[in-house]
Amino acid sequence: MSALFEPYALREVTIPNRVWMPPMCQYSAEPVGPAAGVPRDWHFAHYAARATGGTGLIIVEATAVSPEGRISPYDLGIWNDTQAEAFRRITGFLKSQGTVPAIQLAHAGRKASTDQPWKGGAPLGPEELGWRPVAPSAVAFADGHPVPHELSADQIRDVVRQFADAAGRALAAGFEIAEIHGAHGYLINEFLSPHSNHRTDAYGGSYENRVRFALEVVDAVRAVWPEDKPLFFRVSATDWLEDGGWTADDTVRFAADLHAHGVDLLDVSTGGNASGVSIPTGPGYQVPFATRVKAESPLAVAAVGLITDVEQAEKIVANGEADAVLLGRELLRNPSWARHAARELGGHVHVPDQYHRSV
Repeated sequence: MSALFEPYALREVTIPNRVWMPPMCQYSAEPVGPAAGVPRDWHFAHYAARATGGTGLIIVEATAVSPEGRISPYDLGIWNDTQAEAFRRITGFLKSQGTVPAIQLAHAGRKASTDQPWKGGAPLGPEELGWRPVAPSAVAFADGHPVPHELSADQIRDVVRQFADAAGRALAAGFEIAEIHGAHGYLINEFLSPHSNHRTDAYGGSYENRVRFALEVVDAVRAVWPEDKPLFFRVSATDWLEDGGWTADDTVRFAADLHAHGVDLLDVSTGGNASGVSIPTGPGYQVPFATRVKAESPLAVAAVGLITDVEQAEKIVANGEADAVLLGRELLRNPSWARHAARELGGHVHVPDQYHRSV
């Protein structure tokens, strides 16, 4: 049997295959008013297409735990009950197709308040639907970006509570798995890395201090997320800096800490916290980071990074390099990638009755 199409169980949730969809922002929610952050028809159609295409797990895009935690004014949110109720349409349909619905809980930190990427993605000021971002330290992400407000200890505790509240709403919305976004230069990643965290209090300096916020968020979410449901964490395994940044060694150490605090799987990506760095991209270029975490820590891992080919994906799982693969751009290009791969490898995915002619 194809390794890619073997079911995968975590706690009491069984995912039907190892072809998973990572969070990919659509920047398509209303930016203001009572419908701000609420999923729309676009989001339903987008996720439904990948579910009918056989994707085993779909992680809904970075969903902000507060208005100021959005990457852009057009991001999804789950800071109120109106948003949570609107997600039920999506989670219900995904479950009806045998797909496990997951959600990424996120706070953008100093990279918040930017325009939609197809409009250039530049920072937006208050006069342009934007706001002043917050961060562990008053250090701008890059030239042209605003200097963020440095969070106080009380404000850090407020953010921790926002993550917990968001997790409770995600559960009510029907999600089976929650993922905490600790990657790509957003708020939690900013605390982890000495490149962006210049604090001198209990949240900065040593490794133990820099991971404190992340572990507090994990503990707060795990306290409201049921014991029978898995918790994921997305990490940038390296800042791709020669010195002064977060490293692969740090990630392996952190993986053990996350496991001890109730995380079940590490979603391993890289980069995003330092501007202007050179990243050696290529097919599967981030997979070795996932493989190392799998080999050197107790956590399960999912791999990302230009995974496009059926044989490539099968090899990653069959060889034990990762427990699952997350296909981003390829699932944007081909919502039915899993069904095509199953046909090629002799695997099985759910096919809607209405599509019986395609079998």
